[in-house]
Amino acid sequence: MASHILGDSSAVLWLCHVLLAQALGRTYMAAVYEHRAVLNPNPGQPLGRQFALEHMWQNLDVFEEQAAAAAKQGAQIIVFPEDGIHGFNYTRESIAGYLETVPDPTAVRWSPCSEPERVPHTEVLRRLSCMAKKNAIYVVANMPDRQDCDILNDARCPLDGRYQFNTDVVFDTSGTIVARYHKQNLYFEAAFDTPPECEHVTFDTPFAGRFGVFTCFDILFYEPAVSLVEKLGVRQLVYPTAWMNQLPLLAAVQFQRAFSHAAGVTLLAANVRAAGLGMTGSGIFTPWQEVYQHNTENEDGRLLVSEVPVLDHEEINHRRGRGWPLEPFSGQELLQPQFCQEEARECREDPNQRPASYSSTSTALMMYDNFTVAPLEGPEGNLMVCDKLLCCHLLYRRTYEPNELYVLGVFSGLHVVHGTYHLEVCALVRCAGSTLASCGGETDHASTRIDFHLQGNFSTRHVFPSLLGSGMQLDRPDRHGQKGGKVFMSRTGMRSGLVTASLYGRVYEKDNKS
Repeated sequence: MASHILGDSSAVLWLCHVLLAQALGRTYMAAVYEHRAVLNPNPGQPLGRQFALEHMWQNLDVFEEQAAAAAKQGAQIIVFPEDGIHGFNYTRESIAGYLETVPDPTAVRWSPCSEPERVPHTEVLRRLSCMAKKNAIYVVANMPDRQDCDILNDARCPLDGRYQFNTDVVFDTSGTIVARYHKQNLYFEAAFDTPPECEHVTFDTPFAGRFGVFTCFDILFYEPAVSLVEKLGVRQLVYPTAWMNQLPLLAAVQFQRAFSHAAGVTLLAANVRAAGLGMTGSGIFTPWQEVYQHNTENEDGRLLVSEVPVLDHEEINHRRGRGWPLEPFSGQELLQPQFCQEEARECREDPNQRPASYSSTSTALMMYDNFTVAPLEGPEGNLMVCDKLLCCHLLYRRTYEPNELYVLGVFSGLHVVHGTYHLEVCALVRCAGSTLASCGGETDHASTRIDFHLQGNFSTRHVFPSLLGSGMQLDRPDRHGQKGGKVFMSRTGMRSGLVTASLYGRVYEKDNKS
């Protein structure tokens, strides 16, 4: 189990940012709730509306308690997880009793709490609306939505005459619907349709300005997650998710942290809790700090509340430079790894100027992809491993733990299992066992401490750095950015053993071509 709030020097930096933002009157209180959803035991069986309401009421009772608890702690916005109200694993037919029509807030201004009869059969919307109004808090929730369509005039309209969407809905403090987002990138969701057009959904708040909205699997794709940041300049995002953790590269909090750090955004991420399915991991992430939790030891829900600086688009660009990835602003001098500064060693600022050994390589199946891997040998080293045109370079020094095998792994190509998307990845990972074949296995504990500088000649600028310590402790690079056409990150002095250090590149423009 890991449940982390702030950590030492990072906490000092975080406090400085918060104090400065407070002085400027530019902070707000945010909350996310990781919910242990009450599930339908027979989701494939079609059931009537009354049963669906009785089921959803059990989850909404918990939502009401948590919204009130968050408001008492001063929260101005709360995010609930994807599938938290209705559950998952439905068919198109079996979810019918759970559907409600969510009106387009850009066309209709409506508070279901204040005008409950305006749109019929919207009991869930009414409860969420009243929850927001009663507690004077913005509420972000996820629910199944139906939108009628004309099969004669709409070529994409399903034969039953309705679209069924996985939908996020946002309510302001009066209970008015201010945003509706239909999930674009579905993850094996037979009950739902992909929207005919990609939506870029935002909403404005009086306490923090503009927020963007997207859901779960969306985070791995350009539309709409990255385009909200790059095209619309959004710096604050709400993110309901039902994410199944997969180490070594895609644990929920691991990638939530990487996205926030690389994009220079605040991410309010709420996950479903289902430990038996590997679903846990939520947090409030900014480019500088995070409040998060990852818990597989019990099924209790967890409310996180934190004071967050308002991120200003122009201020972030001024501090961190334009482009992607963004150089992290930390308020302190950023240095090369300590072992590159020792006078007794030949080590120049650019590790490319040191000769790298092309170690003998093997292959290992990692995240269903065939990685080229080379083992770390000895207490220090300088490795280069390539896959196609991607070459990854690792300069390292480590403590020696004889029972822990580490590899530098490289993958460049199309990922085709559980989604199709193009990747370029440089990853330093602890193997689950003592053989190279085990290096794709899942482990979240390590004793070996490693100082390193990792870089690769990525063809994409969209590279997400993640650093994971033993026991699911999130860490951050001392330095991360671009130099000489290469993307890099470095870290020295980790307090826990290293599980994964990854530069996870997404080559969005090759997705459709592949």
